[in-house]
Amino acid sequence: MKRLSHVFLIAWALLTTLPLVWAVLGSFKSDDEILTDPWSLPARLRWENWERAWTSAHIGRYFLNSAVVVTGALTLTMLLGAMAAYVLARYRFRGNRIVYYAFVGGMMFPVFLALVPLFFVVRNLGLLGTLPGLTLVYAAYSLPFTVFFLTAFFRTLPTSVAEAAMVDGCGHFGLFFRVMLPMARPGLVSVGIFNFLFQWNQYVLPIVLMQGEGAERRWVLAQGLTALAVNEGYQGDFSGLFAGMTIAMLPVLLGYLVFHRQVQSGLAAGQLR
Repeated sequence: MKRLSHVFLIAWALLTTLPLVWAVLGSFKSDDEILTDPWSLPARLRWENWERAWTSAHIGRYFLNSAVVVTGALTLTMLLGAMAAYVLARYRFRGNRIVYYAFVGGMMFPVFLALVPLFFVVRNLGLLGTLPGLTLVYAAYSLPFTVFFLTAFFRTLPTSVAEAAMVDGCGHFGLFFRVMLPMARPGLVSVGIFNFLFQWNQYVLPIVLMQGEGAERRWVLAQGLTALAVNEGYQGDFSGLFAGMTIAMLPVLLGYLVFHRQVQSGLAAGQLR
């Protein structure tokens, strides 16, 4: 059974790694190399493919827009989610369970069901086709999972440390920001990476909300890659397409490589009891 599980894991690793390697190799090849020998190493590193995708295909602009939106949304999500989860996990008050299950219920609400009313809400607020509007929507859709995950994590933290801090004169805000939040770092990193992946790869919400005059300049990376795939596909510039895909993948890969240990420890420590 152990050998079977190892074989399955190796097969899964190859299945997920080979397309990434293929895309990275393709970003350094010419179009002829991609079409004639797609699995060979590039004859030389053609950085001009990356430059062409970054400038001519406007991937650089879309990358910056995505970075602005995701940074703002992730900051809001983690701050508000951590505060709500801490209160729900540590304080007993009337309606505690109702609020908690309302957040849990939000996880089961498909985004597709809310697209039409969400469009009109954002438009009535004057935020349609703007980066701040998209940032707020990203944060709102990330909050339920964040609260659900961090509530379970805060419950695992020792109460003795919190009681000692209160005895030493630490107030509620000081207890949260100076004591409990640093102790919850593994869980914060874990849920932060999951939220980053969801927000960075989001496609449906930008397609619906980034409309209006001049909205194309404020497109995020998922929209830009779609436009790049259509345009470069017709023009036969497959090397530029692979370069754009690789640029979009880099933040996700680097984030996981840097924080993969924290993700594993956070998932292990934040189990439901």
